[in-house]
Amino acid sequence: MENYDFIEKFFKKSDLLPAIVQEKSTGEVLMLAYMNRESMQKTFETGYTWFYSRSRQELWNKGATSGHLQKVLEIYGDCDDDTLLVIVEQIGAACHTGNHSCFFNKLK
Repeated sequence: MENYDFIEKFFKKSDLLPAIVQEKSTGEVLMLAYMNRESMQKTFETGYTWFYSRSRQELWNKGATSGHLQKVLEIYGDCDDDTLLVIVEQIGAACHTGNHSCFFNKLK
């Protein structure tokens, strides 16, 4: 198992880290979810997105039950080390509603 000691620097302010998920081929923002240390580690280890569900208080592998997986291509940390940008190859819909992106409700 590879050592990902650099992960700790992202959790100095909070135990949960917002992760913006963006599709590589289109540049479309697909969703926002949260990672904790364990889900971030699993994401690096497996090459697929893992998140922490705040409502269920457990880890979840995006697409594990639906087949709508997110293959991780790149991960960037922001300038403050408190947000991630996860660039993926999206297989199927990213949103649990069946929409490709979770951002389909235009407000203005």
